[in-house]
Order: sequence, then structure tokens, then C-alpha cells
Amino acid sequence: MGKVVFLYRSLAYRNAAADILNKARKLPRGAERSAARRYAKALRDLARTEAWLEGRVARDPRTTQPMSGAASG
Repeated sequence: MGKVVFLYRSLAYRNAAADILNKARKLPRGAERSAARRYAKALRDLARTEAWLEGRVARDPRTTQPMSGAASG
């Protein structure tokens, strides 16, 4: 049952983000459009965070930062 609830929530967040982003694209440039885009990004990030918390998403190697070596000297 937990997997079904997770899937439903994740899809709901992603669909809401897509809907808001489509509406934001139709708005003229300005504060309202920027706010809608930020809200859509926050919903998308929330879906990703929930997926990570549930352990459903593997770590993406492209997003990891290379570790710098210790400075010698």
C-alpha cells in the first residue's frame, strides 16, 4: 500500500508542477510569471525529494560533484 501512496503523491506533484509551468508560460513576463515558475520548480523538487526519501531514485552520477584533493604545501 505504501508504494501506491508514494506513486500517487509523486505523480500528483509532477502533474501539478507541469500544469503550473504551462500556465506560467502563457503569462506575460513579470512577478506573477516568476512566482508561478518558482512554485512549479518547488513542486518538482518536492517530488524528487520524496522519491529520494523513499529510496526509489538512484544517485545520478552527472549531479555528483568531484571531490577535490587535499592541498599540498
